[in-house]
Amino acid sequence: MFFCILLTGCGKNAVKENTVAQKVDHNTSQRFKYFYAEATNQMQKGNYAAAVDLLTHCIELNPKAAEAYFNMTAFYAEMEKDSLALDCMEKAVSLSPGNVTYQERLAQTYIGTKKWDKAIDAYERLMTSSPNRTDVLGILIQLYGQSKNYDKIIDCLDRIENIEGANEQTALSKMHVYSLKGEKDKELQVLKDLSAKHPNDMNYHVMMGNWLMQNGEHMEAYDEYKYALQQEPSNTAAKMSLLDYYRTMDNDSLVEVLQEELLINPETSTADKVTLIRKVVSENEQNGADSSQVIALFKRILSHPQKSSDLTEMYAAYLQLKNFPQDSINTLYRQALRIEPDNASVRLSLIQALWQDDSERDEVIRLSKEATQYNPDEMVFYYFLAIGQFQNGDKEAALDALRRGVNQINHKSNKDIVSDFYALMGDILHEKGQVTEAYAAYDSCLQWKPDNVPCLNNYAYYLSEQDTDLEKAERMSKKTVEAEPENPTFLDTYAWIMFKQGRYEEAKEYIDRTLEHSDDADAVLLEHAGDIYCKHGDLQEAVDFWKEALSKESKNAKTLKRKIKLRRYIE
Repeated sequence: MFFCILLTGCGKNAVKENTVAQKVDHNTSQRFKYFYAEATNQMQKGNYAAAVDLLTHCIELNPKAAEAYFNMTAFYAEMEKDSLALDCMEKAVSLSPGNVTYQERLAQTYIGTKKWDKAIDAYERLMTSSPNRTDVLGILIQLYGQSKNYDKIIDCLDRIENIEGANEQTALSKMHVYSLKGEKDKELQVLKDLSAKHPNDMNYHVMMGNWLMQNGEHMEAYDEYKYALQQEPSNTAAKMSLLDYYRTMDNDSLVEVLQEELLINPETSTADKVTLIRKVVSENEQNGADSSQVIALFKRILSHPQKSSDLTEMYAAYLQLKNFPQDSINTLYRQALRIEPDNASVRLSLIQALWQDDSERDEVIRLSKEATQYNPDEMVFYYFLAIGQFQNGDKEAALDALRRGVNQINHKSNKDIVSDFYALMGDILHEKGQVTEAYAAYDSCLQWKPDNVPCLNNYAYYLSEQDTDLEKAERMSKKTVEAEPENPTFLDTYAWIMFKQGRYEEAKEYIDRTLEHSDDADAVLLEHAGDIYCKHGDLQEAVDFWKEALSKESKNAKTLKRKIKLRRYIE
């Protein structure tokens, strides 16, 4: 496509130009047009070799046809024959020096081959043809920078200002160049000129003050800041710079006063406030000072209305750093959410902090519900909502939350969260007796994360309980034991699958390991142990396990009593 554009775009105009300029005879001109058109046609068909042959013939017909050389350049470049490509490009420009497209492509070719001096000459010629091309001047600035020709860079910047007018960007660029040259006076003069051209813009006085500060002219800098504030008392930039001046002069009392004024002032940007408070915290930590000073400052700041929750979040983070009680931090999270209810990170932090406390379950559900309105694309909130509702016994609401969350899945979704979604969905569906749907959810879970061990365990156990696809159950359960070899839940599942397969020796080995790693075995585990020992031939030990299971108030008490009485395994 690139070659096609070259042939059909620049070539036609060039043909017309050369036909007249070179005054070839009519017959040759017609033949040239025919073969050039055919070259274009072959290019469009992808027959590049044929197109090259045709262009070569065009050059034989008219050796001064610039467009033919121009298009040959692309073929040589594609074949990585850079020297031939450059020769053709130079030939095209020499034959048609007024063609701006040719000039620019030649300049780009020089850059590609790192011929910096020739590139500069080419772009300077281009500027002669197109004197208002500030983009070309920008390229020249970079090229002159290669050779550290600072005077030429200044000249280019002057030319840009003649076209566009003086502006802050070119002024700062000039200052940088004068700084590299060590010409401080000229650097300052640029700022003075800029300020003179914009007498009502106090930010230029602030800039001048900052330059003076950086160059050790402290009193002169102070005068610039004060002048800016006299003319514009609410100029935050001037106040921020004046604050740095006070710090440099070790005037702590004025630093404290101005700092607090800036932190409380609603006109100070949030970014500036964050920068200031970070500096306060950093200095406090370095000096080993009492954190109560920082806390008092935060309280004074937050007693005023806030446009964003940033400083509230910073206060919460600081209290966390200082190991304050979680309740104090949670209060700040709630305060931040009142300012920005769609702040997903703060809301998630609050939910996670409340999650461990069962008494806060309703609050977690409320916060998660709100989040699905404010942040409908954040899957994690549907997950917390579903778990909370499931724990409250509302399985239908939990399933609804999970299904709404699943609708948010896309290629950017966190695979761990998606996997856990389907795992929880499978657990709930299984409790509801929808076994086929539960297994489908588990399969989806494992597609997203094949090593989701809780899902693997539950899936394997439910299959074993149904005596269904025990080989698949064994494979899944084995992965969980390999991942967590001391997890009694996973070991119990694996032992039970061995039992279901009639592999009683292995079942006993794994149930013994399960009991070894269980601090307080429940009734289900003890009954499994009894069943496995019974089939292994250890009848008295089996009865002892069944009796212990019965003492745990097992839901399977009736069957356990029969096992104990009959001293045999009963399904």
